[in-house]
Amino acid sequence: MKIISWNVNGLRAVDRKGEFERILSLEPDILCLQETKSLPEQLTEQVKSPVGYHSYFHFPTIKKGYSGVAIYSKDKPIEVTNDLGISAMDQEGRLIMAKYKGLPNGEAGFTLINCYFPNGGGAPERLEYKLAFYEHFLKFIEKLRKTEPNIIFCGDVNVAHTEIDLARPKENETHVGFLPIERAWMDKLIAHGWTDVFRHFCPNKKEIYTYWDMKTYARDRNVGWRIDYFFATPEALKNIKSFETLESIFGSDHCPIQITFI
Repeated sequence: MKIISWNVNGLRAVDRKGEFERILSLEPDILCLQETKSLPEQLTEQVKSPVGYHSYFHFPTIKKGYSGVAIYSKDKPIEVTNDLGISAMDQEGRLIMAKYKGLPNGEAGFTLINCYFPNGGGAPERLEYKLAFYEHFLKFIEKLRKTEPNIIFCGDVNVAHTEIDLARPKENETHVGFLPIERAWMDKLIAHGWTDVFRHFCPNKKEIYTYWDMKTYARDRNVGWRIDYFFATPEALKNIKSFETLESIFGSDHCPIQITFI
């Protein structure tokens, strides 16, 4: 089973560029998108309901053209929800969760969470909001794993965890996305038993990024940040066979990431 996660920074724009069709040509079993920035009536039929896929969206309910997540799945999930349980956070359309039945190899079913975490830049209250979102999300997934241990979550977490996860750590020590308090939350997440799947396979690999600033043509120079992740519980991790960063896919300021899950 191939699962791809991608912050598209505008689903309509990616579609116009032909990159939505291209990502589907890779035939993912599940495709998770973040920052779709679209409402249902703004999407073409091909994007809303591509052939061979069940599609699910969580759109923001207040601010249009903002945030938003989607899951496209070849197999129909047994349940899809989109509530973190905090109304002020759920209205931004940042989370969608799909539950799947047992695997062919006899393993128990699994739960996939696709999440677009707040950026935290701009006004100070947005950083406060981001940190509050982190805490509520961790409580949410910790409660969930008590009854559903096979969990994978993916998406744009909007923080580079360690110095090897961005090209210029010293210059960004005081910048949102690499603040000590944000990185400390990542430490806490891992201390709770969640594994960064990329680092599981590539513990010391450098210069692998998923986001580049478009205004400065940073992708041409690979001056980037690794802020897009797959995380897994120990129970789910044993079924993940590989991880890949799809740097050849363009159309966004992020590139897709992919796991093979059996």
